This record gives sequence, C-alpha cells and structure tokens, in this order.
Amino acid sequence: MNTIAQKPKLYYKVRQPKIKSEKPPLVILLHGVGSNEQNMFSFADALPDQYLVVSARGPLTFGPISFAWFQVDFSTGKPIINEKQAEEARIAILEFIDDLKTEQSFDENKVYLAGFSQGGIMSYSAALTQPDKIKGIAVMSGRLLPEIKPIIASEDQLKPLRIFISHGNQDHVLQFQYALDAQEYLKSKNLEPEFHQYHEDHTINHEMIKDLVKWLNQ
Repeated sequence: MNTIAQKPKLYYKVRQPKIKSEKPPLVILLHGVGSNEQNMFSFADALPDQYLVVSARGPLTFGPISFAWFQVDFSTGKPIINEKQAEEARIAILEFIDDLKTEQSFDENKVYLAGFSQGGIMSYSAALTQPDKIKGIAVMSGRLLPEIKPIIASEDQLKPLRIFISHGNQDHVLQFQYALDAQEYLKSKNLEPEFHQYHEDHTINHEMIKDLVKWLNQ
C-alpha cells in the first residue's frame, strides 16, 4: 500500500546548518505560552553551526502573534492545564518530526527538542513518551506534567535519552521547585540530567544559551 507523505502541520522557521552535511543533527525550538516561533528563533544563530535549527509554532492561536501548545489556568495559584490540548500537542510534535522529513534533510537519530516554559513542558512530554524519536531535550524553565507519568516509556527505552535542565531560582511563573522535582523524578528512572540553575526570573539569558550550546556540542 502506498503512503502519502504528509506536509508538516505546524508552521516553522528554519536555519540551515552553517556546516553542510548530508544528514545534519536537528534541534527543534519550542516556544512558551502566548509567544511564537520567532521568539525562540531569535537565538538560532547562536546555536552550533552543524545543526539544522527549526523553530515551531504552537497549534493554538491566542492572537496575531500569540500562540500556545495548550491552555493553562493559573488562577488557583497552581497551573491547571487543558489535558486534551496538551495530549494533542504532544502527538502533533511527534508527527511534526516525521512530517519534517518531507521538507528538510536531517539525521533522524539525532533529533533534539529545546523548549522554554510551555515548550519545555512539551519537550518532556514528547521525549519521555517516545524516546525512540528523540536523542535529547533541553528544558528551560519548564516542568514535568504529572499527567504524562502513566504513559512514560520504560527505563530501558529511556536509557539513551540526554537531558539538559536550566531554570532560574527566582522564577515566579514556574517555580524553581518544578525543576528540582523533575530532576528527582528523572533520577528515579536512572536518568542523569545535566542541571543548571541561575539567579534569574522566568527568562532565557546569555549564560543559559552558552550552557545550551556547550551541551549540544558534546
């Protein structure tokens, strides 16, 4: 039976590798809630030259330049997510990796997700449930959703996954404790995330980018 190759359903911006190769490693940037693909793409040129860099736009539209992966309500003081949207976004990201092959050339064994805030949440959700598709994740100021824990892959499947965590210890949007909790949970799965904390609020600064670049180059 013939299968028709799908075009990627998520809109994206792309930076081709500055060092040309037939199958470059791929890093997909995932923005936070209310932001857009241009926001993360703004530091694409700082990322390692050998990578194909793709910045994807979340599927939910909040405004002309405002997008998200799922709706979240902070009114109770703790984030309450729309679980259906979060699950649809997780599947959309995994399908996006497959569909991207129709338009871009990359090494499918070297796919990385790098997400900020809600994009970091989605990085955890996609990689921990389908580690066969993803080589590593960089989670910047994110959290690990308890809702995905029941569908997380086995320890054997998770073993090769590389994980980078960065978080500001002054974060007032997603508290620093979320990073500590995620690290503890990942260690319980015999994973060893590389952990960085900064005297910062909910943001990405130059030092975080520098540490991310170093990790991607390893």
